[in-house]
Amino acid sequence: MSAPILDLPADKTLMILDDDAPFRTRLARAMTSRGFEVTAVETVREALDIARKTPPAFAVVDLRLEDGDGLDVVRALHMSRADCRAVMLTGYGNIATAVAAVKSGAVDYLSKPADADDVAKALLARPGEKPEPPENPMSADRVRWEHIQRVFELCDHNVSETARRLNMHRRTLQRILAKRAPR
Repeated sequence: MSAPILDLPADKTLMILDDDAPFRTRLARAMTSRGFEVTAVETVREALDIARKTPPAFAVVDLRLEDGDGLDVVRALHMSRADCRAVMLTGYGNIATAVAAVKSGAVDYLSKPADADDVAKALLARPGEKPEPPENPMSADRVRWEHIQRVFELCDHNVSETARRLNMHRRTLQRILAKRAPR
């Protein structure tokens, strides 16, 4: 089943910035099949270069990247092109980063793994109009697991420090970390 070609404006340029190559490739393919003209990049440096030289009409930007912060890219896009509609993606969703993304100029904030239909709806929503809620939002168990993984990563994979910061017993945390991610 192919994706529907959406009712897009004349300028269909879309930049996807994500350092996760398989995800970036899948999303680029899905957005191309929906009618966007996609440029997929891996680094903040590449994205900032595009933002200065040929800013796109749309952007999907990962928040945390190996070489920097996606918020800097959203700001640069809006400095070069005020009408650029950017959606921030992250595997580590929380209220503070969502607020920072919107203040930087993002029109929406989605948690990974984001569905291409949800990304397209967020990009094409009219100003002041809320996009529909996602078809398959993350479960509460998945959100909890993602949060634990984020704190674990920020603590340099130190189980004792992660458990202390999460106010959790160390053995409980070890059992959670040994399991697969919930759906």
